[in-house]
Amino acid sequence: MDNFVVSARKYRPSTFDSVVGQSHITTTLKNAIRQNHLAQAFLFCGPRGVGKTTCARILAKTINCQNLTPEGEACNTCDSCTSFNKNASFNVHELDAASNNSVDDIRNLVEQVRYAPQAGKYKVYIIDEVHMLSNSAFNAFLKTLEEPPSYAIFILATTEKHKIIPTILSRCQIFDFNRIQIKDISNHLASIARKEEIGAEEEALQLIAQKADGGLRDALSMFDLIVTFSTDRSITYKSTIANLHILDYDYYFAITQALLTENIPQALVTFDEILKKGFDGHNFIVGLCEHFRNLMVCKDNATIQLLQVSGNVQRKYMEQAAQASVSFLLSALNLGSQCDLNYKTSKNQRLHVELTLMKMAHIPSAVNLARGLQNGSIELKKKTDEPASNSPIANGQKPNGQTPTSQVSNGQAVTPSNTPVSPEQPVTNPVPAVAIKENGSHTYTPTAATKPTVKIPFDLKDLEKPVQASAEKDTVAKPTEVLTREHRPFTKEQLENCWKAYAQSRLTDIGYNSEQVILNRPIELQETTILLKLDSQTQMSQLNEFKPLLLEYLRKNMRNFSIELQAEIAPQEAKKMIYTSQEKFKYLAEKHPVLQDLKNRLGLDLEF
Repeated sequence: MDNFVVSARKYRPSTFDSVVGQSHITTTLKNAIRQNHLAQAFLFCGPRGVGKTTCARILAKTINCQNLTPEGEACNTCDSCTSFNKNASFNVHELDAASNNSVDDIRNLVEQVRYAPQAGKYKVYIIDEVHMLSNSAFNAFLKTLEEPPSYAIFILATTEKHKIIPTILSRCQIFDFNRIQIKDISNHLASIARKEEIGAEEEALQLIAQKADGGLRDALSMFDLIVTFSTDRSITYKSTIANLHILDYDYYFAITQALLTENIPQALVTFDEILKKGFDGHNFIVGLCEHFRNLMVCKDNATIQLLQVSGNVQRKYMEQAAQASVSFLLSALNLGSQCDLNYKTSKNQRLHVELTLMKMAHIPSAVNLARGLQNGSIELKKKTDEPASNSPIANGQKPNGQTPTSQVSNGQAVTPSNTPVSPEQPVTNPVPAVAIKENGSHTYTPTAATKPTVKIPFDLKDLEKPVQASAEKDTVAKPTEVLTREHRPFTKEQLENCWKAYAQSRLTDIGYNSEQVILNRPIELQETTILLKLDSQTQMSQLNEFKPLLLEYLRKNMRNFSIELQAEIAPQEAKKMIYTSQEKFKYLAEKHPVLQDLKNRLGLDLEF
């Protein structure tokens, strides 16, 4: 039985062209080798599993290759390449800084650098996880890294660039590795599946690539796991979501459909099913927001390329995006984001998510209502003075029983003869006469009730003229309610009693606090203005907080709405502090003159 080799090692790139998703780095390194512009130190930094150590090994093999290709690649056939592929090269030294991070380890490395390579042109030192070195080890490495021998090249690799001291960074040529795109990972997995004769669904490979989060090594590890799980050496979508514990797309489509149709029970039942399968509510709400985001990018052809899913899933997104409005998606994303932020602090996390789903289900109704109000198809009911539907005016009759003009003859309005006209009651609001001339034009004669209430001037000079009161007055204006406010006179004694009553009511409601300190101060009265003196700006701020309530109470109970309250900060006298012995004696002698007489009789002196 042969030993199993994981795909991450078996299909590890051996040339720059086989590196996945890092063309900007591999192109630079090949040009540097071909033009002989190699730096003495390189720093490869980036996320895990994106090819840092792999590129370092390829670079170490290529610069010692005896038969370089015109593209700057290693030939993989010369003695140097063969010995490197068998891990028997004496010119390449790898050091794990995670377990060799002391000063002594770096000193041993510096000692080895002194010896020139026996075969080949360069001696390459690959230091992985270099950020784990201590500060003392970094300092011991500075001089050698800056001025190494001509045959020595250092390649440092790290996932945490910010932990490396600036003096090391300034001595290295830095290469930043990017996260590998989902499409590149998916294509690479598909090529491996073809080589291994493994059946793989496109949706499954896309899902693995998304779960890998830009790391090819993680994607290959998940690939091996799912292949091992399968009995027929095939990778299906169902086996992938089962092994990786990923929530199926269909759940998000079902939840969104229930929200669009305002089917709250179906949304809650689907969420309960998700929880019963062992998925966390927080992961669900994050995935739902991602689903809404995918629907949003499907609304425009310019952003549909941001949707990195398989073709079948993309068609589902396009269909549901056509049903969901942008207003719904933006509101749902806002609610989902708030739920995500407050999830961990919520006491009842399941209820927190369910409330969010209920709010999302009511978004379509709110959007439709807003649109109806905007275009006028929906009107808010409000109390007006319009006549009822069964009134004479609403039925087309005049208030005095007449009907409006319905026949026109020769440009004059004609009243039907069969309509009774009662001259007993005068017409107070006649319908304006409308006449149609022979050429088809209309003439309109405004009455007193239909004349405009505001005249529009034909000349700018007319703006300076005062508007006549008769023109502003509407003959059919509704009566307005006039609020009368009392201004009953009162005495200072009555005001003080009312003031004390308010203070007592506040004491009963909220207890003794800073308000009572202010309310217990004496007040002065100047006509209808209350004068109050305070001690500090703090008391002034506290008074402004309850001043509206206080004035409302006083005005209503005193029946005088002219009462005002003015407060000012009284000047404080500076108290002289007593420090020296002379000041203390002088202060006591002023209060007790006997002390001065006693001092003179005994001939005493003050201590300094």
